[in-house]
Amino acid sequence: MKLVKLLCAAAVGCMMSAPMAISTAWAQDQIVIKFSHVVAPETPKGKGAEKFKELAEKLTAGKVKIEVYPNSQLYKDKEELEALQLGAVQMLAPSLAKFGPLGAKEFEVFDLPYIFPSKEVLQRVTKGEIGKSLFKKLESKGIIGLAYWDNGFKIMSANKPLIKPEDVKGLKMRIQSSKVLDAQMRALGALPQVMAFSEVYQALQTGVVDGTENPPSNMYTQKMHEVQKNATLTDHGYLGYAVIVNKKFWEGLPADVRGKLEEAMKEATDYANDIAQNENDVALAQMKASGKTEFHTQTKEEREAWIKALKPVHKDAESRVGKDLIEAIYKESAAAGFKM
Repeated sequence: MKLVKLLCAAAVGCMMSAPMAISTAWAQDQIVIKFSHVVAPETPKGKGAEKFKELAEKLTAGKVKIEVYPNSQLYKDKEELEALQLGAVQMLAPSLAKFGPLGAKEFEVFDLPYIFPSKEVLQRVTKGEIGKSLFKKLESKGIIGLAYWDNGFKIMSANKPLIKPEDVKGLKMRIQSSKVLDAQMRALGALPQVMAFSEVYQALQTGVVDGTENPPSNMYTQKMHEVQKNATLTDHGYLGYAVIVNKKFWEGLPADVRGKLEEAMKEATDYANDIAQNENDVALAQMKASGKTEFHTQTKEEREAWIKALKPVHKDAESRVGKDLIEAIYKESAAAGFKM
């Protein structure tokens, strides 16, 4: 049924994206871009998508209509990349971990625990040559990367205190589909469970999984704090997104329209990345105020213990994501004054 749904939608998408149709039909008709994502409208990504819609429609003087579909209304995160490649949807903003299963395993470097010691180092990567070279790897998949959107650093949650790394041992922890995230949880002695984002709340509520990792804004907007008694502010991993488009569709757009959309995306990216930290700070404060989850702030010694426990994941990932890529990020860290 899923395949039928995708193929039917793809047939429509292909007709929309065919170059011959563009030059004739789009000269008269409004261009519709379906922008699908899996999180709530109140998250940094959700707000960034709405900002792009506002700017794109304004800058193109109504030539383009952006239809935003949040909260997995069109596709779950396991389906959306296939839908994009088939042309059933034109634009997505999946988490960076999603590209590993697609064959661009280098993107899983973003999943390495403690690979980014600061936001400055992260931005040196996403805004520099490393970020550009990673986007190039998507083109053979029929995808063009437009921008990196930030959602902040993740915290660990469960129904027991997670003070020491060994406290995670034996817990069923939800992760995105990523070999690196799988290795991360196994290094802690946990049992990683791959699960669609839209299914996590119910899984936590019913005990199918014991805990998870998320930035505070995702945890709060999905009400996960209502079904998690404890969380530790580990900031161990990064969650970011790539705004991507169907390559055939994008390259078939009139040049002037594409230029305006690129302008809108640049401004929307600045907006989304600027609000990400504030959104996480507000979400954390709201969760603390609810009293439903007890949050633990790590001491320096506790943080060092987590870093030590998870550092071997970097070495193990070299054969998958590339030793040169990992070392290139280490160099960016060193340039920013951090020793890895």
